Amino acid sequence: MTDTTVSDTTATPFRTGFIAIVGRPNVGKSTLTNRLVGAKVSITSRKAQTTRHRIHGIHTTDDTQYIFVDTPGFQKRFNNALNRTMNRTVVDALHSTDVILFVIEGTHFDTRDAAVLELLPKDQPVILVINKSDLVTDRNSLLPAMASLQEKFPFAAIVPVSARHGRQLDDLLAAIRNFLPEQPPMFDADDITDKSERFLAAEIIREKIFRLSGEEIPYSTSVLIDKFEQEGELRRIFATILVDRDNHKAIVIGKDGVRLREIGTSARQDMEQLFGGKIYLELWVKVKNGWADNERMLKQLGYE
Repeated sequence: MTDTTVSDTTATPFRTGFIAIVGRPNVGKSTLTNRLVGAKVSITSRKAQTTRHRIHGIHTTDDTQYIFVDTPGFQKRFNNALNRTMNRTVVDALHSTDVILFVIEGTHFDTRDAAVLELLPKDQPVILVINKSDLVTDRNSLLPAMASLQEKFPFAAIVPVSARHGRQLDDLLAAIRNFLPEQPPMFDADDITDKSERFLAAEIIREKIFRLSGEEIPYSTSVLIDKFEQEGELRRIFATILVDRDNHKAIVIGKDGVRLREIGTSARQDMEQLFGGKIYLELWVKVKNGWADNERMLKQLGYE
């Protein structure tokens, strides 16, 4: 009996690749990363420069694995070791990924955006992501703004989105997929990040510091995980919040320790949701003068 089976040569090829998300501070890069991944892997805050590490968030579909690299907001305002390290992270990401998402806020484009635009390589596909497009009051201004931006750089595509509301993200994913190489997945289908729970715990605590301290605390605050133990479904986490000055310590702790307890409670709730188990969390606050300009301290805190 003759075998008449014909192989399916029209099957959709699987694509996998790295996507850098870049832009000036506070355009919504971390919110976009979390939306695309479907979970909180990068911290968000209204305070600029909350993202400091190169975060890998992973989103896998039936035919594509997207590996997102959320980078710090590139800026030139502060010249210390921390900012030099963060800016270097941005530049490295631009030259080690398959696709670049250049994120701006609505139709607003200023000198800070232009500084990032100058860094973009012209030999890699760059997609312009107009975030917070839902806040553009004059919808008729969107198309002329897109045309004007296309004249500034040869963007492979321009996609307006609202990361906060999850709008047009499918269009963005489709645009990204066009430029990813055909290759098998690098991570399991249910992986959402390559970062450890220890790392994510520190980032969540840092987010709560920014969110609950408002403008009182400068961005030169960091978190050191002293101990991370797991007993079944229970995780015991002991962490130190590093601040630069004595008055910053008082602000983080708050009157009668109220603010520190709020930070701990909110962080614990987010960790339990992300890790899927109970969390025991203890926090301390320590003054470490000049840590943001100390190369050795930065390495201890995990900065690349």
